[in-house]
Amino acid sequence: MSLKTIHPEGWAPALGYANGMLVSDGTLHVGGQIGWDDQKRFVAKDFIGQMEQALRNVVAVVEAAGGRASDIARMTWFVKDKAEYLASQREVGQAYRRVMGRHFPAMSMLVVADLIEDEAQIEIEATAHLPPRA
Repeated sequence: MSLKTIHPEGWAPALGYANGMLVSDGTLHVGGQIGWDDQKRFVAKDFIGQMEQALRNVVAVVEAAGGRASDIARMTWFVKDKAEYLASQREVGQAYRRVMGRHFPAMSMLVVADLIEDEAQIEIEATAHLPPRA
């Protein structure tokens, strides 16, 4: 099996990590994506804004590998504030559907003490299975 690094066009360089690693069998591992934009700027300061941006980043990596959101098989969410997440369920659902539609892969959520980037409130990693496209 071979590996190919996936990096969406126009994104700032990934330093010391890969945004995605595509295995020759079509499995795509998407590294943890946080709520910053393609130039590593936090436009949104709120949880929902960062959550939506992190999801958009995950999908951008999948699309850069030739896939689509519906190819995502699993996600792991790392959140810093459990209470804020629970209090925002309606908004979470709305933001999720704006990016992912009604595709609901297997998901896990972990509450963590902190993330590497101080402004980050959420990090999402994913695995996608990209079928051969005609």
